Amino acid sequence: MTSPLENLTGPGKPLTAEPPDSRELEGLKRSGIARLRDAKNAALALESQFDLAYNAAHALSLAALRCKGYRASNRYIVFQVLPHTLGLGPEVWRVLDKCHHQRNVAEYEGELDVNERLVEDLIAACDAVALALNE
Repeated sequence: MTSPLENLTGPGKPLTAEPPDSRELEGLKRSGIARLRDAKNAALALESQFDLAYNAAHALSLAALRCKGYRASNRYIVFQVLPHTLGLGPEVWRVLDKCHHQRNVAEYEGELDVNERLVEDLIAACDAVALALNE
């Protein structure tokens, strides 16, 4: 029986099979944890906290995917496959997916509309990814 990740692999699909690389994994984890720690600094602007937490979540989610032996061709897919890489539910990946959309609006339209609740939810989701990755 093929796994959900295998089903997403192949021509025109968002994943490519690629053996994990321990140096890459350690770098992604180190970067993600450092950014998550910095994102929790309440002295920073909400926009800065959002940016740090989003990038931490992406690095840690990518590390989880790379641990399974896959590489993503699209940024967002690392969040959508969290149920298959770390066993995390929609309460985590939906927050990250929403934040990915917010990040794109900011990057491509110059409008970052974040509030304290969204940043708190993002940091909590990122904490969940970090915890699951280290189990």
